[in-house]
Amino acid sequence: MTGPEILDISRDAILTLLKVASPMMIVGLVVGVAISLLQALTQIQEQTLAFVPKILLMFLALVLMLPFMSDALGAYMARVAARIAAGG
Repeated sequence: MTGPEILDISRDAILTLLKVASPMMIVGLVVGVAISLLQALTQIQEQTLAFVPKILLMFLALVLMLPFMSDALGAYMARVAARIAAGG
């Protein structure tokens, strides 16, 4: 396996990682900013107020986005398996 092939596989892996992780990270970011804004406006500094909604909404996003995530990972595995089967 040559250097450019390794770079192609690595680039594909990083892009797949970003596709799989992005929905969860975006939901966590949006919920965190919204809760922080709410806490700043109301001056309520309760830590569980930020933690519980973020966990619940991230779990909901995981359940909703799981088919997309599994398809992306399956497609990546198929591409890697095809390269292995092709001998490089």
